[in-house]
Amino acid sequence: VQLQACGGGLVQAGGSLRLSCAASGHTSKDYAMGWFRQAPNKGREFVAATNRSGGTTYYADSVKGRFTIARDTAKNTLYLQMTSLKPEDTAVYYCAADRGAVITTTSRNYDYWGQGTLVTVSS
Repeated sequence: VQLQACGGGLVQAGGSLRLSCAASGHTSKDYAMGWFRQAPNKGREFVAATNRSGGTTYYADSVKGRFTIARDTAKNTLYLQMTSLKPEDTAVYYCAADRGAVITTTSRNYDYWGQGTLVTVSS
């Protein structure tokens, strides 16, 4: 499956952005999906994930209550709605797909990755 992320940009602190991740080459509903991010000079960090149906979600503590992950299986698209953005949310955001049946927060468990989209939050 090929993943194409978009929607990043420059936003002021307190603002909102919505990231999208379009899947092609295979039906995305066969995969659990997640978002990760990597800030400059830091490792890749789990952000949020959802199971195959979209009925179960899981978030990193740092984004809980501010970010919402959702998927539209008809459109083969994964979303990350980000609100109340903070400068520490600045990072390249990646979407990923996992063939496993359960949600995982470990990046090495994901089988396919998008190219990343940059989110910059100014103070």
